[in-house]
Amino acid sequence: MMQLLQAIVFDAFWSAIPAVGFAMIFAVPPRMLKYCAAGGAFAHSFRMLLIHFGIPIEWATFITTTLIGLIFVYICRRLVAPRPVFTVACIIPMIPGKFAFNTIIAILTMNSSGVTEKLLQAGIENGLKTLFILFALCFGLAVPSLFIYRNRPIV
Repeated sequence: MMQLLQAIVFDAFWSAIPAVGFAMIFAVPPRMLKYCAAGGAFAHSFRMLLIHFGIPIEWATFITTTLIGLIFVYICRRLVAPRPVFTVACIIPMIPGKFAFNTIIAILTMNSSGVTEKLLQAGIENGLKTLFILFALCFGLAVPSLFIYRNRPIV
């Protein structure tokens, strides 16, 4: 239990850094950066906790992203700020870089040394995992808007 808690704290610290970095790139006001840091830390750590309890990474990403979207609907109303300012920065640490990298490495290895069943399987597995995680991020951010703002007029 103590190791899990240490891993969550460690993960939260290192996940807050890219969230703040991307928030700074998108010119989020300095007084709002603490919310981006907290959201990024919470999002990645919560996803790690869900994965620890046996939920697949794709579903854990979807659940976490939806939860982040719902939380920031409330926070953004209180801060009078647009929701994407926070939510996009918060989900950046969950981008599936490792799986995308492994997909590209498998494709390049197939290109240089020929196609084998093992390389083809690794490329397809990692590629599909990358796509499903990206879909989970996109749909997870869209779900709160679909449910909360569905009766709001467009103009």
